[in-house]
Amino acid sequence: MAERAIMAGHEAQGAPEPSVFGLDAPWFVAAAMLAVVSILIWRKVPGVIGRLLDRQIDSIRSHLAEAARLRTEAEALRDEYQAKAAAADAERRTLLEHARHEAEAIVEQAKANTATLIERRRRIAEEKIAAAERHAIDQVRAHAASVAAAAAAKLIAEDFGAEADRAMVDRTIAELGKA
Repeated sequence: MAERAIMAGHEAQGAPEPSVFGLDAPWFVAAAMLAVVSILIWRKVPGVIGRLLDRQIDSIRSHLAEAARLRTEAEALRDEYQAKAAAADAERRTLLEHARHEAEAIVEQAKANTATLIERRRRIAEEKIAAAERHAIDQVRAHAASVAAAAAAKLIAEDFGAEADRAMVDRTIAELGKA
């Protein structure tokens, strides 16, 4: 913009625009551009650029193919791990259910064992009680027998004296002689 203002200022002052052999600046710019483009075409730069772009395109295609292959592998791994996770979850549920059934069986077995143990201990207690009753009855009978024997001895001693004993012995001897 500043150049236009300067050029506009020169033209406004009436200064002529610089030129060589009657050719002004835009013509030289066009000629230089034509020379550069011609040199680029003569040196086959567009072909080189095309080959470079083709190589870049091939590289990008191979990267895309590799990315697609990696994505497919990643999806396969994801699916495999999801299947493994689902299988592990199913196995966990199965093991949990099995553990619950086993725990219920253990509880039932413990109840049965407890009932059996209680019954066995009840029978043992009843047998001990019965044995204690028999022992007590035997002691009472023994005591009653000793008391009865002592009472009989006392009665016999009171009712029978030496005279009664002789009479009984004589009677027994007389009966033996008859037999």
